[in-house]
Amino acid sequence: MRLNRFLHFLFAFALLSGIVSCSSDNDNDEQEIFYGNGFLFSNEGTFGKPEGDVTFVTADLNLKQNNIFALNNGGAKLGDVLQMIAFNGENAYLLLNNSNKIQIVNRYNFKANGEITAELNSPRYMAFANNNIYVTNDKYNGAKYVSIYKASDRSFIKKITFTDAAERIVEAGNNIFVQNASFGFGNKITYINTSTNEAQPPITLPAGNINKIISNNQNVYAIAAEAANSYIYQISSTGSITKTITLTGIADAKNLEISNGKFYFSSAKNVYAMDMTATTAPTAPLFTVANSVDQYSALYGFSVINDKIFTSDSNGFTQDSKIVVYSTTGAIIRSFTTGIGSNAVYPN
Repeated sequence: MRLNRFLHFLFAFALLSGIVSCSSDNDNDEQEIFYGNGFLFSNEGTFGKPEGDVTFVTADLNLKQNNIFALNNGGAKLGDVLQMIAFNGENAYLLLNNSNKIQIVNRYNFKANGEITAELNSPRYMAFANNNIYVTNDKYNGAKYVSIYKASDRSFIKKITFTDAAERIVEAGNNIFVQNASFGFGNKITYINTSTNEAQPPITLPAGNINKIISNNQNVYAIAAEAANSYIYQISSTGSITKTITLTGIADAKNLEISNGKFYFSSAKNVYAMDMTATTAPTAPLFTVANSVDQYSALYGFSVINDKIFTSDSNGFTQDSKIVVYSTTGAIIRSFTTGIGSNAVYPN
């Protein structure tokens, strides 16, 4: 390997030493980085521009590499608004909301190996169950539906239409649950039986508008809010509400996450933690994030992975996002920047 090419490689790959491999000394060979044992950050980019990208950060948070899709695919643009990343086997599925595309890559080297474009119209989120792929689509003032594909060959199977929103989607007990609420409006969840791919009658929550649903240990959890109080609902994999926790005095709770037997959520700029077995709301926040340029940016992204809490300040989409990583005691571990509009972090 020539010296100048080696130096260029070190610079371009942000000194990610120790995880680089070369197959030979031939100048035509490409260097390959292993993206396992770290974190992937989904960066939306600016709406209307092909600025969506992914940042990789090592597990110890010491090294990072931005825009890893372009770096491993000949400079190709990923697309417009990277909404989320999902995983199935050795592949990562990069859902691009405004490009109406799901880009598929190998999750460990990030080289493209396929895409889904059929029957996508403003896709929002995706999940896997019963050897199928389920994608919510929610066009502003337009069609709202779940499009279903075979996981084996990614061919389109059918769509399930909705009159209410089709937002977040999760798997529990090999069944699919769709959040029929968006931007804090709506109180219904639809359960899809994946054996028949038919929607069941919606689950209506008794109080609050849903901000987010997640899946954990074969249950679905929904965080819902109203003007004075918020609620966490536990829903079984067959669609029954089995537990309700009232978060008295905490308004507009959102960003629900579960890690190591604890709920984590936010209200305004406050982040709270509580045991999943608790029946009452915490009396004080775990920590409060710093002010940002507007009320929507300070906690634009929020993820909890094992003993790390990741927060993202999107800076009004005018510059790169600021990531601050906290311990589960609320102490700051590390801060750094990623791309424009970082919305979530995923373990890889």
